[in-house]
Amino acid sequence: MSKKIIAVIGATGAQGGGLVRAILKHGDFSARAITRNATGEKADGLRKLGAEVVAADLDDVASLEKAFAGAHGAYLVTAFWEHFSPEKELAQARNLAEAAKRAKVAHAIWSTLEDTRKLVPLADTRMPTLKEKYKVPHFDCKGEADQIFRDAGVPTTFLATSFYWDNLIHFGMGPKKGEDGKLGFVLPMADKKLPGIAAEDIGKCAYGVFNKGSELIGKTVGIAGEHLTGAEMAAALGKALSQEVVYNYVPPEVYRTFPFPGADDLGNMFQYKRDFEKEFCGARDLATSRALNPELLTFAAWLEKYGSQIQIG
Repeated sequence: MSKKIIAVIGATGAQGGGLVRAILKHGDFSARAITRNATGEKADGLRKLGAEVVAADLDDVASLEKAFAGAHGAYLVTAFWEHFSPEKELAQARNLAEAAKRAKVAHAIWSTLEDTRKLVPLADTRMPTLKEKYKVPHFDCKGEADQIFRDAGVPTTFLATSFYWDNLIHFGMGPKKGEDGKLGFVLPMADKKLPGIAAEDIGKCAYGVFNKGSELIGKTVGIAGEHLTGAEMAAALGKALSQEVVYNYVPPEVYRTFPFPGADDLGNMFQYKRDFEKEFCGARDLATSRALNPELLTFAAWLEKYGSQIQIG
């Protein structure tokens, strides 16, 4: 009997790529890697590993329906930072839900985050409102989209992700050298814990969800590798880099003014995680994450594996 197919959106990205590799490693399912560029180098790499590679576009529901045809499961993720538009992301979520419904997908996983407006209403002045309708745009639109999948009747598990430790490599969030010559690690978290995870582990956890069959359909599952304070992260970075790293707390209101795209969004995000540490960490149980993915990396283990790639500013 042929293996059930898991169709993976964003297969050449961090989350989707991790899932495709997990599927191919374990061999219980067949991996269908969905990407906009089916002839690119990353797509070729997945094809060589044994994945079926299919082209589709999140803005084209017909292409998605075709890509999902015959699939048992579908991993659904959007890429806010490519366009910075909550409206575009919501439209893409609607396309994903509609395509999954039309293709009669038996189990979808939607990579989601909290709608922060449930705890910080737009009228709450502790945090500025952005783009007129959001507090943390890249969170809120994903959280708002949860209902799209429910309304469409798509059998969905809602996978709530965490801060990628890989951001220290790819998004310039690693330690920077200060005027005193010391390395400083900046987070707007005060002494609160930040749930973090290796990007590859998100895909591995998603594999664990699919492997449980229908058990987690309709449920929200939060995942993280560890919950660490900025000071704990700085200490681990210092050990991995063999030099002292000092944790520098920058208040969110200052972080929001930093001169890079999305600084206001990220400043609000960190403020939300700081102010609602109990709720945010509580929604990401480490034992549950490890049960889904026994290979789950701690921050120290991630640093041992990838720390050499961190560019010190």
